[in-house]
Amino acid sequence: MQTLTIDFICSLDGYGAAEGWPGWWGMESPGYLEWLEGAPDKDDPLLMGAKTYRVMSKLTAGGEPGTDVLNGIPKYVFSSSLAEPLTWENSTLVREDAVAYVRRLKEDSDRPLRTIGSIALCRSLLGAGLVDRYRVGIFPVITGASGRDRIFDGYPDVRLDLVEARTFDMSIQLLEYIPTVLDGPPGD
Repeated sequence: MQTLTIDFICSLDGYGAAEGWPGWWGMESPGYLEWLEGAPDKDDPLLMGAKTYRVMSKLTAGGEPGTDVLNGIPKYVFSSSLAEPLTWENSTLVREDAVAYVRRLKEDSDRPLRTIGSIALCRSLLGAGLVDRYRVGIFPVITGASGRDRIFDGYPDVRLDLVEARTFDMSIQLLEYIPTVLDGPPGD
């Protein structure tokens, strides 16, 4: 069975984006972009929802730095609102239940899987016990006034065991964890 890694980028206060800020909050450091282009899992299939598909395909088409590497990667897009054909190359529209589909995909895929963004999709996959790793890129900015898309709202309690950490250009932190969904706080 293949592994599934959840990938998120966020501000220090847990937002996935912020009004008026450029992509990556304007802080896509050379070291981080180099890591993205050379990461060992850079060619692994991506899972995403419709909102992430719309945003990322637009960024890629617009030449956002570091996004062109996504073009050749197989992408599974879970949506009931998008229509075929999807315009972003190597994208497959999936209309069936994401949990059931990803469970089968983990069994049948010849490559590990990962997500990109897709807050609600990731939350449901975690709740179903399908997530093996959590990788979070934390950007050195607090966007309390302009932040949108709080990543972890609605999540269950989760213990995270750190397995890797690195810092790019003394700014972006990349933290990788093994998640364990808890029934409640450990003191209960």
